[in-house]
Order: sequence, then C-alpha cells, then structure tokens
Amino acid sequence: MDITNADRAKVLVQALPYIQQYYGQTIVIKYGGNAMINEELKQAVMSDIVLMQLIGVNVVLVHGGGPEISAMLKKTGKESRFVNGLRYTDEETMDIVQMVLAGKVNKDLVQLLQRNSGRAVGLCGMDGDLLRAEKLTASEDLGYVGEIIDVNTQIIEDLTAKGYIPVISTVAAGVDGHAYNINADIAAAHIAAKLNAKKLILMTDIRGLLRDRNDESTLIPVVNVSSVPKLQHDGIISGGMIPKIQCCVEAVRRGVSRAHIIDGRIAHSILIELLTDEGIGTMLY
Repeated sequence: MDITNADRAKVLVQALPYIQQYYGQTIVIKYGGNAMINEELKQAVMSDIVLMQLIGVNVVLVHGGGPEISAMLKKTGKESRFVNGLRYTDEETMDIVQMVLAGKVNKDLVQLLQRNSGRAVGLCGMDGDLLRAEKLTASEDLGYVGEIIDVNTQIIEDLTAKGYIPVISTVAAGVDGHAYNINADIAAAHIAAKLNAKKLILMTDIRGLLRDRNDESTLIPVVNVSSVPKLQHDGIISGGMIPKIQCCVEAVRRGVSRAHIIDGRIAHSILIELLTDEGIGTMLY
C-alpha cells in the first residue's frame, strides 16, 4: 500500500510524544516464539530494535531458543522432555543448551542486528556474573534447570551507555560451579527489575491474555496486577499463560513501570506497542 509523504509526516508526529517518553529509558524485550523462526518476522523485530536504539532507547534483548535446542537434541539422538513447561536438562542436554543458546542463536542475532545497522554485543548469563543461579527445587527433578538468585547488570549498563544492544542468552552460572538453564521469560523479568526498566515486553505466539482462549477477539488489553489472582481463579489465566503473567507481575512489583505480552506473529509489533495510542497485546501495571 502506497502512503503519501503527508501520511508519513503524520505518523512521525503522532509517534513524537512516545519517542520523548522513552528517550534515555531502558526497555527489556524477551524474544521468542514464531517471531524467532519466521524470517520476515525476524527481520521486522531486528529493524524495530535498531530503530528504538537510534531514537535513544536502551534496548536489552533476552532470547530463548527452544526449537533450535530441540532440533540439535534430535540430531544427537536425544528426546526433548518437558516437566510443567520446563525442559528437563541432564548434563549432556545442558552442554547442548549452552552450545546452541550462547553460541549459535546468540551470535546469529548479533549478526542480524549488525546487518540492520545496529551495534550489538552477545552475552550469556555467565559473562560478567550477569546471572547467578542455584538448582531449581521442584516436585520433580529437572536436572540443571536453575533459579536466579542474583543479577549483576553492570556489564549491561556499560554496553548500553556506549550505544550497544546487549543480546543475552539465558545460561546462568551456578553457585556450585555448574551451568544452569534458565527460562527466558523469568530471566527477562529479573533483568528488567534489576535495571529498573521502563518496560518489559514478552513476545509470544498469541494475541495476549484472552477472556476466552479460543476467541482472539476477547483480548484483555489492560490488567492491574491486583486482579491477577481472581483471573487465575476464574480460569482466564491458565496453562502456559500462568508463568508469563507471573513473570510480568513479579517485574511490575519489583519496579518495572509496565509489562506487556504482545503477539510476535504480527510484523513490527514492538513499534505498534511502543509508538501508537492503541498499542497491542495485554499490558500489566
């Protein structure tokens, strides 16, 4: 669709208050789902992030890589096993997780950002003692799945101060000397809270929190964290949405101004959320 120069100018003017609001602020984006697999969506995400950096926003990108890990495990003859949504991670699987996340996926994203004229540096949670973890205690043993006990954001702050986009894979240093696999949503929430970020954005493969999970027209656009227990009791927050909402609630309670669950299947969903009146997805405050 062709738009006129006047239309372009109008869009920029409408975005100006948001640009002023976010200038110099930190936004943490958890990147995953279909937006990480579909090449067109991946390109849109990278260009959104570079644009945000160019207008003065400190963007921190935290990523997962579940499909890539599963594919590598399959190549080695290992089956992926999940317990309550978390990947069971024995020692061999942990080696593969570290190799795939901190190696291939992380560096591919850094390269893609730089091809879009961004300045990016790849990190994992073990760099600069960024993420410290201990073994997650759960009803069933999950192997080397960790629980974050400390976040050291100094290396992130140093990089953003110099105009770089930190790209973080969620492999943490364990207090016992082991590497630990950390859920990317949880890691992003902890990092956002420690950075006192303006926003935490979780990219997903659904529109947001739905009143009826089978009807995307029932999106709940705004949720006060105080209403979350009732929504969960009523079954509106259920299944895989429970941990995502809990991450957002935890981030907001720790000082993040707003947390958002947005649909990564929509191109430029980050810009739609940040720079338009309507926004997209579900916002928790």
